[in-house]
Amino acid sequence: MGTLYVVGTPIGNLEDITLRAIRVLREVNLIAAEDTRRARTLLTRYDIHVPLVSYFEHSSTDKREAILSALEQGDVALVSEAGMPGLSDPGYDLIGEAIGRGIPVVPVPGPSALVSALVVSGLPTDSFIYAGFLPRRKGERQQTLRTLQHEHRTLVFYEAPHRLLNSLRDMLDVLHDRRIAVARELTKLHEEVFRGALSEAIAHFEQAGVRGEFTLVVQGAGSATQPAYDADGILALGQQLMNGGLSARDAAAEVARRTGWNRRDVYHGLHQMMKMTRLE
Repeated sequence: MGTLYVVGTPIGNLEDITLRAIRVLREVNLIAAEDTRRARTLLTRYDIHVPLVSYFEHSSTDKREAILSALEQGDVALVSEAGMPGLSDPGYDLIGEAIGRGIPVVPVPGPSALVSALVVSGLPTDSFIYAGFLPRRKGERQQTLRTLQHEHRTLVFYEAPHRLLNSLRDMLDVLHDRRIAVARELTKLHEEVFRGALSEAIAHFEQAGVRGEFTLVVQGAGSATQPAYDADGILALGQQLMNGGLSARDAAAEVARRTGWNRRDVYHGLHQMMKMTRLE
C-alpha cells in the first residue's frame, strides 16, 4: 500500500516551494491536482515528470476510486490549485476517504494564504477562527456573520473578487466598523494588503476596483482595544454625514450603525461640537 502525500504548493510565487515538496513530487507514482494546468506549470519549472490526473470539486466518484486504487500500488501526491490541499478545496474528501481505508496520509507543509494574510494583518494572531468562504446569498451571508458577531478571536475568510464588496458591506452592517486587513494576490506581482476600517476598505476597493484573490482578516469583538474610530474620528464622520444633509440625530444613528459606538454618546458629542462651532 502506498502513501497519500498532501503537498503544499505556491500560492503565487513559484519559488515558494520546499525542497521536500520537490523531492516528494518527483518520487511519487501519481500526482492528483485540483488544476492540472497550474500543476503542469509548477512541474515544468522544477523538471518533474510524473503522471498527472485531475481531481476537482465536480470530479466523479469513479475518479476518486481510481486515485484510491493507485494508492494500493504506490505513493500519490495531492496538490491544490494553490497552497495546502484540504482547506476549502475538494482534497478534503479524498483525504477523508483515504484515512477511512487505512491508507497513510502524510502532510508536506507549504504556503497558505490564510496564515500569510494573518501574520501581515496587524491583528491578533494568538487565537483566530478560519471561516472559509462566506455564503453566496446575502441573507445566508448575513446570518453567518451574525453567528460570529460576538466572537472574540480574529476572523479569517476567503472571498472571490466578484463578491468582495457585497461581503464587506454585509460585514459593516452586521459587525460594524471594526478593523480589517484585506490581502490581495499574496506573493504575486500585484500583491496588496489594505489595512483600515471596514468602511475605509469599501471606499478603497470601490475606487481601486476588485481584481485577484482575496483573504480577509477581521478584528474580533474582544480585540477592540484599538477601535477603528476614536472620539475625534467619530465626530469627523458625524460632521461629514451632516455636511451631506443629515440632521445631527440621523447622523448619530448612522455613525452608531457603522461603528458600534453608542448612539446617544455620538449625538451628545455632535451636539457639543455644534455648540462650540456656534460660539466661535
